[in-house]
Amino acid sequence: MATVTRENIGLLTDKIVVNVSKGDYLPSFEKSLKQYGKQANIPGFRKGMVPAGLIKKMYGSSVFTEEVLKTVEKELTTYMSNEKLEIFAQPLPLPENDARQIDFSNPSDYSFAFEVGLKPAFSLADLGKAPLTLYKVDVTPEMIDEEIERHQTRNGKMTEPETVANDENVLNLHFTETDAAGTPVGGGIEKDNSLLVKYFNEATRPKWIGLKKDDSIVLQLSTAFEPKEREWVLNDLGIAKDDTAGADKYFRATITKVGLIEKADLDEAFFKSVYPSKEITTVEAFRDAVKEDIQTYWDTQSRNQLQHSLYHVLLDHTKIEFPEDFLKRWMQTGGEQPKSQAEVEQEFPSFVNQLKWTLIVDKVVSDNAIEVSQEDIKAFAKQQLFGYMGMQTGAEEQPWVGDYVQRMMQDRKFVEDTTHRIQTEKVFAWVETQIHPTEKPIGRDEFRHLVEEHDHHH
Repeated sequence: MATVTRENIGLLTDKIVVNVSKGDYLPSFEKSLKQYGKQANIPGFRKGMVPAGLIKKMYGSSVFTEEVLKTVEKELTTYMSNEKLEIFAQPLPLPENDARQIDFSNPSDYSFAFEVGLKPAFSLADLGKAPLTLYKVDVTPEMIDEEIERHQTRNGKMTEPETVANDENVLNLHFTETDAAGTPVGGGIEKDNSLLVKYFNEATRPKWIGLKKDDSIVLQLSTAFEPKEREWVLNDLGIAKDDTAGADKYFRATITKVGLIEKADLDEAFFKSVYPSKEITTVEAFRDAVKEDIQTYWDTQSRNQLQHSLYHVLLDHTKIEFPEDFLKRWMQTGGEQPKSQAEVEQEFPSFVNQLKWTLIVDKVVSDNAIEVSQEDIKAFAKQQLFGYMGMQTGAEEQPWVGDYVQRMMQDRKFVEDTTHRIQTEKVFAWVETQIHPTEKPIGRDEFRHLVEEHDHHH
């Protein structure tokens, strides 16, 4: 009868030895040989009529080894299940194991040893004492004006004036790479683009005024745009944003069309096009609706920033011990591709951080009975569909919406990704009930700078 023993050999690391006797594997070996005999196609014999001795001679050794190892694996799995062992990854066979000891011609008792890394018990960081700040971005009249102007432009009418008159003109441009004198560079970049005049810096904008179709100017990217606009112009031209030499390139920008968007009037038809589900009849009510939207957006960004801070509080202040030696050996030999010791050392800090976060999430989920239901996933699928199509929630009763949701529920990757996403949201929702952040008003630009600094630091 098989026996299993376990001993501790290091921090959160145990050695498990599985001992199997002839009586544990011989019955399954004989059964497997008979199955081979029934299925074997050997010239000169009818299927299922191959002599047992020939089957044993041809397949006996490999089937014998396979059955011994399968028996060992079964006993190991049963033991870990009965003992409720919480382990990392899979057990690692120890070097002392040698499959060559398995001798088909001399059935015997065999021992195989494995190393396992045990998951640790731990307590979460004390979230109630964490010094956290919930920022409240102040929505200014200027921010409301900017958003209204964007809505007016988006709902406006495009016209094609003959000449460039002001900063609001749209320029369809053909960029041709040149030298400083404007002579085209052989094999240089050529690309069409569309830009508002105001996207150029203040020194460059006046050069466009009065020009018309087929007129051009020679410009240097680094001197024609401010950093923010230059970054996406470089991207459009296929130049990396941190490519200093690329930013210093010269281009002849030729006008292929002049456009001007006549902004929509602030009337009830415009209000209805922006907010079809609301009854808005005055500019003041429209401004209030826009302000509410802006506030909702920045409140969401503030909550995201708070959750990012919470992530680091949990990761940095939750103390968890790991069986590091075991995990490094597993990384080196247990993956699809073997890794060198140097590769393991380089990747280990990031690997163990991911492992730590997984343990933290699992603990929150387990301790608080957090579940993701089928209805949660269906609701997310609807929400995603409405977001893609700009639909109102009242459309959810339409049959084709239900068909879409059912189709998505058959998509295994969608279900897995959505389950993970919703679970993460629920974990953070619980975590937020454990904290006492200080609310602090902040300006939009200051908040953006704070988030950039935080992201850069981490």
